[in-house]
Amino acid sequence: MSETEQPAVRIDKWLWAVRIYKTRNEAADACRGSAVRLNGTIAKPSAKLRTGDLVTARTSALTRTLLVTGLTEKRVGAPRVTEFLEDRTPDSERQAAKEKHDNARLYALDQGGRPTKKNRRDIERILGSDW
Repeated sequence: MSETEQPAVRIDKWLWAVRIYKTRNEAADACRGSAVRLNGTIAKPSAKLRTGDLVTARTSALTRTLLVTGLTEKRVGAPRVTEFLEDRTPDSERQAAKEKHDNARLYALDQGGRPTKKNRRDIERILGSDW
């Protein structure tokens, strides 16, 4: 590696290391499924990631926008993740994902018949006591 060349890491390894995906295989599958973009273009699992790159990664309910501030191939603990990325996900995106999650929970509670005491309390907490 020459002195002018920046160090680089595979994008699937980095996404796993900074806890965006639970497994490296899941990160690689997301790349193959066009759920990960690197600087606006669809990224293959072997794409090289450098400091300063912008990564967009779609998980189940949320599309996260991340600025790479550090590189690592080894999985780090949750408190150390902020050393390697800056989360630029818009608040509107987070709010939409939260509402989607809350609505899914509400429908999951409806199992037919009368709600249990716990289910009733959950429904009241989500909808308010006016339902």
